[in-house]
Amino acid sequence: QVQLAESGGGLVQAGGSLRLSCAASASGRAFSTYTMGWFRQAPGKEREFVAHIIWTGSSTYYADSVKGRFTISRDNAKNTVYLQMNSLKPEDTAVYYCAASLRGGLQYDYWGQGTQVTVSS
Repeated sequence: QVQLAESGGGLVQAGGSLRLSCAASASGRAFSTYTMGWFRQAPGKEREFVAHIIWTGSSTYYADSVKGRFTISRDNAKNTVYLQMNSLKPEDTAVYYCAASLRGGLQYDYWGQGTQVTVSS
């Protein structure tokens, strides 16, 4: 079981930056063994993949829409995954969710409650 809690969302102007954090509380299986992902859902749209990072942190993958602007990282000693978001655009406005996968990112098993990111033009 993993419980996830996102933080760091807020209101920012276009071109600005935010850093999201996701703190994990894991029982049974260690946090460091999960692939961690970030997703987002804008109003009226389906939830979409943003980025993921494997358990060692040595491999990451990004959606084309955020590549070069967002960076995912993790600190296994702190049971935390981060999403650094730079050069934000109004179309990045969404609720951002972190998620944990037991299956290398093919399917996500645990989800946080989300944090709102609003980018004004």
